[in-house]
Amino acid sequence: MRNIKILRDRTAITQLALSLGALLASAALASAQGYDIRVVASGLQRPTGIVALNDNVVFFSQVPTPGVPGSMGGQNTVDALFVPTGRTFNVASGEPEPTNLALDKHGRLYWTCKSAGVILMTDFRHGITTLLSGLDHPSGIAVDRWDNVYFTTLPTPGVPGSMGGDNTVAVFDGSSTTTLELGDPEPTDIAVDGQGNAYWTCKSAGVILKRDATGMVTKLLTGLHSPTGIALGFRGRNLYFTEVPTPGVPGSMGGDNNVWRLHLATMDLALVHGGDPEPHDVTVAPGGDVFWTCSSAGVILEARPHGRRHRPF
Repeated sequence: MRNIKILRDRTAITQLALSLGALLASAALASAQGYDIRVVASGLQRPTGIVALNDNVVFFSQVPTPGVPGSMGGQNTVDALFVPTGRTFNVASGEPEPTNLALDKHGRLYWTCKSAGVILMTDFRHGITTLLSGLDHPSGIAVDRWDNVYFTTLPTPGVPGSMGGDNTVAVFDGSSTTTLELGDPEPTDIAVDGQGNAYWTCKSAGVILKRDATGMVTKLLTGLHSPTGIALGFRGRNLYFTEVPTPGVPGSMGGDNNVWRLHLATMDLALVHGGDPEPHDVTVAPGGDVFWTCSSAGVILEARPHGRRHRPF
């Protein structure tokens, strides 16, 4: 039994090394698109959601034991990363499935806990509180400049409303929740701009949808391959998203996962980075640095635009 455990450990280490090697090898491709790529945190346990406070600090979730609370041995956490040094600090632990994260204009942190059916928040001074409970598998989350909290639910991932699916896109205004969209097969993650336009990935349908401030929902992009994470640039001009059709498979082994940037005025699509084994979620700092989690490799990567100076700290 001990020999079997050693073999498994060696296999896991080898797989991690291959994944990290693939990430570094594909950096040249991304640099050609106007970015310098580097790993800013490694050795993580299935990093999942991510949101940037600024160029120096990002918050992220780790979900190595989805659905298992800390009281039953779960090891899921919400953490902060100080990018210049690579040091991490724990924000919350023990929840069964902290999934995606968001920040509001006051610096308060929000996250969905999918299997527990709650949205939690903290202002870092008064502890962690429950914003909403009784939800059905909340997934994506975003907060607009008026402090409205947008979120998606995935009780029936991959099942459209026409076939009995009950997935939703909703908004909480501080007192009541309103359903904005019902029947999408898999609204996975969501972002919202300063004008109240909401964008979300629909993973199984291969589309990104947009709901404008008047309430009209349209397809922004179609023909995508498992779009998953989504984020807006600081000024709302560019939309960033990940595609994960081959989770866990690096580009060197035939994987086709990508991180993209879409210019919303021209609809020009540019590759930020390709070849990661599992780029799950993405975020953009106010200064323009792009960060994303790579779940199966256990790393967080940064794409820094060419010509930007190193951050002061």
